[in-house]
Amino acid sequence: MSAELSSTAIGTWSGGRFMRFGEPISEKRLIALLRPGEGIDTLISADVYGEGQADLLLGQAIAGLDRDSFNLVGAIGHDFYSGRRDGAKGFPRFTDARLRGEDQFASYIQLATERMLARLRTDHLDLLLLHNPDSVGYRSAAVWEGLSAVREQGLAAAIGLAPGPANGFTLDLIDCLERFGQTIDWAMIILSPMEPWPGELVLDAATRHGVSLITRVVDYGGLFHGDVVPGQSFPSHDHRAFRPAGWVQRGSERLQQMLPYAQRHGLTPLQLACAWNLAHPGVRCVAPTLIQETGDRPRPIESKRADLAATPAVSPLSPDELAEIRRIGDNTGSMALKGASVEYAGEPLPDRWPMTDPLRELAQRWKIVPERDLAASAA
Repeated sequence: MSAELSSTAIGTWSGGRFMRFGEPISEKRLIALLRPGEGIDTLISADVYGEGQADLLLGQAIAGLDRDSFNLVGAIGHDFYSGRRDGAKGFPRFTDARLRGEDQFASYIQLATERMLARLRTDHLDLLLLHNPDSVGYRSAAVWEGLSAVREQGLAAAIGLAPGPANGFTLDLIDCLERFGQTIDWAMIILSPMEPWPGELVLDAATRHGVSLITRVVDYGGLFHGDVVPGQSFPSHDHRAFRPAGWVQRGSERLQQMLPYAQRHGLTPLQLACAWNLAHPGVRCVAPTLIQETGDRPRPIESKRADLAATPAVSPLSPDELAEIRRIGDNTGSMALKGASVEYAGEPLPDRWPMTDPLRELAQRWKIVPERDLAASAA
């Protein structure tokens, strides 16, 4: 049976300890931030964060609580047990042919799931996600048979996938849903009023296959929290350095145009972003990043958690409002996308590979033109 997650969630990538956004908060503060309750009852972790350390912290956050009072989402996919870290590229996917063949995929999935559960000190996940799959993960029946076996054993109530870490993978995700949609319960995508593209292109496929969606990066690099402003400086280690120059200024201008819609419904900027996401078909859960910014007077991260917790579970936005907000935030063609790409030629990489004829045929069925809809514009 598919898990029913709450409409808002917090991931262990928040707080800056395991993913470099803003200032790392103390271990004690992060445990308190992650502890379910007060309006947020879904927690998400990935085993590769801190090579298991994020799981251990989350295990402390849920210790002693009624297991039925919260939802636990775990993600596996990067093999830090037998794989070697490749600098900033991180650990290899467990599907890397240098590590094992398809006949060993199921045993790895079993091992990684059991070890994650041990760190969390629980006997099951409500949802297990395939984390940042390579091209093999999207299409290999052995991967999804292995995940299904874990579900059948009761180690996870539901299974799904979380493409990433960067944006894209549009055709790969749709292809995966067409191949294994009867098996897949959930998927996680990037979606935000300021980043509707390309995530919006998979919404119809998810709905058709009955797959529920978690959306991340809802906060658009923290802009919807209200304390990222033009002229902001970020620490040298901050992952937001990958964003194009001027993104804060342009985003702030767009945010000012969106604020009247928030005020009309009594929403904060973050709640507006979450409500915009939750109004879309298939989107059942939002998981923005909670960031403790640096500077003289940063907003406490705890207030951002309270802001998220107060988000209405049912969006008050009308179809016309959704369309206008999307127009304001339109980012079509703003970046080079990962996954299958018409802009890439060469040997497949862990996060990028050439377009194939079967994927072109799939795109045609879904009325997607890769050169037009999945490519960075000259601007």
